Amino acid sequence: MSKSTLSPVHVIGGGLAGCEASWQIARAGVPVVLHEMRPVRGTEAHVTGKLAELVCSNSFRSDDARNNAVGLLHEEMRRCGSAILAAADAHKVPAGGALAVDREGFADAVGARVAAEPLIRIERSEVAGLPPQDWDSVIVATGPLTSPALAEAVRGLTGADSLAFFDAIAPIVHKESIDLSKAWFQSRYDKVGPEGDGADYINCPLDQQQYEAFLDALLAGEKTQFKDWEKTPYFEGCLPVEVMAERGRDTLRYGPMKPVGLTDPRTGKRPHAVVQLRQDNALGTLYNLVGFQTKLKYGEQARILRMIPGLENAEFARLGGLHRNTYLDSPRLLDGTLRLKAMPRLRFAGQVTGVEGYVESAAIGLLAGRFAAAERLGRAITPPPPTTALGALLAHITGGHIGSIEPGPRSFQPMNVNFGLFPPLDDKRIKKGDRKPALSARALADLDAWLGRPGAADAA
Repeated sequence: MSKSTLSPVHVIGGGLAGCEASWQIARAGVPVVLHEMRPVRGTEAHVTGKLAELVCSNSFRSDDARNNAVGLLHEEMRRCGSAILAAADAHKVPAGGALAVDREGFADAVGARVAAEPLIRIERSEVAGLPPQDWDSVIVATGPLTSPALAEAVRGLTGADSLAFFDAIAPIVHKESIDLSKAWFQSRYDKVGPEGDGADYINCPLDQQQYEAFLDALLAGEKTQFKDWEKTPYFEGCLPVEVMAERGRDTLRYGPMKPVGLTDPRTGKRPHAVVQLRQDNALGTLYNLVGFQTKLKYGEQARILRMIPGLENAEFARLGGLHRNTYLDSPRLLDGTLRLKAMPRLRFAGQVTGVEGYVESAAIGLLAGRFAAAERLGRAITPPPPTTALGALLAHITGGHIGSIEPGPRSFQPMNVNFGLFPPLDDKRIKKGDRKPALSARALADLDAWLGRPGAADAA
């Protein structure tokens, strides 16, 4: 069958995973129909109808491919021709050692690239319930905010409930309203990252008395109340700041408010605690509070956050919030190529599979797209080696989590990519400080070999 007569692959969801999956399929020469329900039907978290809209932080986290697993994932995706990483690289903003983006420019770039691809057709409508039977290849990349009708259909099909957790959104402040006579610019340990200069964060210091007062206010602040059906576990990597405060008086000082690597230029000393703000747009007019996801009510947020030195007169472009995220018990429900065991014409991608983070979601979209394209072209599907970041993440969600495979209560939880998911090095003589670079070097060598196999390079 020639590429011109191939039936399309349908991708449901125009977030990072859906856009990446669509791009990978089209670049392999297979037609795609990308279904996005926004703006026809909105969600609790999105504010625009743009493809690849970022609803939480604007950070893709560390870009260090040598010593950090997510930085390694960045590099692997670049080598696979990722549309998401290309847009992120083109719209960087200063963020120390992290890869952070201008969220508007990033979304516009992804949307323009997808719309300009001749083999991708975008349809703005909701897919309510299971896709039609004549859609023989479908990628469900609806993310954590899957429409209720589709979520219910999947639950009915599998006989298993989706698990749920809350994802919290951090507030954003107008830079001009920050008092820089009390705050200062500095990255931890003056570290220089992509597009940065070692002074990429605004730091607001708190002495012990200020920290204790702030903590008391957080604990006493009026919070959003949830209904019984909404009471589900938080993801440990994205806890609301007040939930962290409830775990102990010093929890925040060892978490998002840790002062290590920072020196207050007014005193020449390390503060008792620090609130960091990271640039949120290319113009440098907006900054978000790092790690300050919250379920406080809006009025309480503004009052309590203005107790932070330097933010007494803060003007907020966006206050924090929560939305309910759903994800599959993927080790039970998906096969090794992300197909739903109960209905193999459906693949799943993105955060709904149980990965956490923008990059991880896009990475699973990349793999789902490659798998669907290979299947349509009649090629053998070869997953990436588990020694790569892509392969380690895939292996974890499709069988690597022992707690969901063995009998007993399910314990599968959303997971960021990390070196703990990688097979250990064969050479036990490698020193501890050299292990991460060695794991990264092995991963990139194995990825290049995977991409060099017949058919893989064409899809890259």
